[in-house]
Amino acid sequence: MIFLFLRSNYLLIAKYKSVDYKKNILKIICNSQILITFAAQNFNNYINNQILEQKIMLNHYETVFIVTPVLSESQVKETVKKFRNFVTENGGEVVYEDDWGLKKLAYPIQKKSTGFYHLIEFKAEGEFIKKLEIQYRRDERIIRFLTFKMDKHAVEYAEKRRSNKTN
Repeated sequence: MIFLFLRSNYLLIAKYKSVDYKKNILKIICNSQILITFAAQNFNNYINNQILEQKIMLNHYETVFIVTPVLSESQVKETVKKFRNFVTENGGEVVYEDDWGLKKLAYPIQKKSTGFYHLIEFKAEGEFIKKLEIQYRRDERIIRFLTFKMDKHAVEYAEKRRSNKTN
């Protein structure tokens, strides 16, 4: 028996072998009641429709990372592009991006006194943040990073800040 859990608290998908063991039958169980039974070939279509119908709630996050100042401008852009693509490839959605440029650090980090700052605001699932931070740690071009979950007030403030910046 194989279980697959979706983000909904009520949906549980179990894979059973039928009595004659010739075909797989999938059953959708909701609150301990069997709702739908169908053949395995319809499984992917059903799941895709369920995901589209159920809006999976993605959390808002903001990450700021500092790129080492010894890189050229093109290498910095390449590094930023790597992390932007990493967010989108793992099911995230980039909401806003801002390049803060070369700034002086408050204290030396890895014997460097400046760094290229970059901010990315995005929506993603919570499990994705561990993967992102592992990628930051593995990349030697990143000297510091900070990622935090934005509450509804922070999201509203960020939207206001962006709208004021464009005006």
